[in-house]
Amino acid sequence: MATNYPDLSRVIGVILGGGAGTRLFPLTKERAKPAVPLAGKYRLVDIPISLCISSGIKRIFLLTQYLSSSLHRHVQQSYRFDDYHPRGFIEIMAATQKGDSSGWYQGTADAVRQNMIHFRTHNYDLVLILSGDQLYRMDFKQIIDQHVKSGAEVTVATIPVAREPARSFGIMQINENKEIVRFVEKPKQDEVLDTLKMGHESLRQIGRHEGEDLFLASMGIYVFNREAMNEALANPAEQDFGKDIIPRLIGNQKIFSYVYQGYWEDIGTIRAFYDANLDLTKPIPDFDFYDSSSPIYTRARFLPSSKINASRIERAIVADGCILNNADIQHSIIGIRSRLDDGVRVKDSIIMGADYYESLRSLEENKRTGRPAVGIGANTVIEGAIVDKNARIGRDVVIRAEGKSGSIDHELYHFRDGIVVIPKDCVVPDGTVI
Repeated sequence: MATNYPDLSRVIGVILGGGAGTRLFPLTKERAKPAVPLAGKYRLVDIPISLCISSGIKRIFLLTQYLSSSLHRHVQQSYRFDDYHPRGFIEIMAATQKGDSSGWYQGTADAVRQNMIHFRTHNYDLVLILSGDQLYRMDFKQIIDQHVKSGAEVTVATIPVAREPARSFGIMQINENKEIVRFVEKPKQDEVLDTLKMGHESLRQIGRHEGEDLFLASMGIYVFNREAMNEALANPAEQDFGKDIIPRLIGNQKIFSYVYQGYWEDIGTIRAFYDANLDLTKPIPDFDFYDSSSPIYTRARFLPSSKINASRIERAIVADGCILNNADIQHSIIGIRSRLDDGVRVKDSIIMGADYYESLRSLEENKRTGRPAVGIGANTVIEGAIVDKNARIGRDVVIRAEGKSGSIDHELYHFRDGIVVIPKDCVVPDGTVI
């Protein structure tokens, strides 16, 4: 029997473009977090945009601030809504200086507050607020359906997490009706955590076993009624949803939890980014890009198929437009337009690829000056690394995470969370050992 969902034409989606992204440095040195490449050919922002489209939400605002040029360019080149819905749009709302303020967004709530004037020109009843830097697959029709049927004014998407991860999230406590009765930001003490554990009835409702040590973590995904949003954002001193708005609303408005149990990863660190990408190489990954009922869209680049000559490839993803010559690739992602020369070995690594192909003239100039071409030169070995876009890795180079510790910042590389990161546009000379 089909579910009669609410009228999704009365919902607007608001995607938050993220902060400075310091924990994802150096991937965010020249780009916003949502613009970071993902899975060889996508960008992180493609996830919430695609989920909105698949869920029937076609009016989308993207709020941006830090290093947003590449993000703007990607969205403008990827999403022309004549292709998806004649009355849909994605409107980019960059932070803009006003006469009474600096214009910079001071937090998630402040970003939405500063753009309320633009939302008012559209007819809507509900606002769906999303993050631009998370990897998950959710049917937003379901959270909106629960929101309407429960009579909620605000709904917060939550996910059950174990005790240790719970210390890094905002944790919600709910009653038997899924109404949120308490919120604690990043509880560290076991005594506090013990009081926040999911109870028997909450565990039963989501099909989990009694006695499981689980906690409901906020996903940073919210549904607001229009009037509830206006009231929630009335105080300019309250700048963040998680820290300021949601705790104040508990007990003052009807605020409910939507419990999500699928895969979800907050791409907040180099390690999280690395692990989430390489998980995609598993035979059955936790996140599935091959779901035809809910496709993930991105820019149509019209690249040729990848050309693979005499290479060994095991548990890997090879994106469009690559040229691999006698390469050995294991448990890795090879991004668009990657060029790997004879004898290259790549293991446990992410090669993001390139934004362009070099011309014959450029390749000849490379030979004349001794500069490596864009790509990876012959007999180079890369293990436990992320190589950002347009990097020029010379011949006989060795890049390994093994033997390094802590955080290292070098002219040619950075070391974070046990991973070597070669920055965008970096030139690594022949014979370099990292």
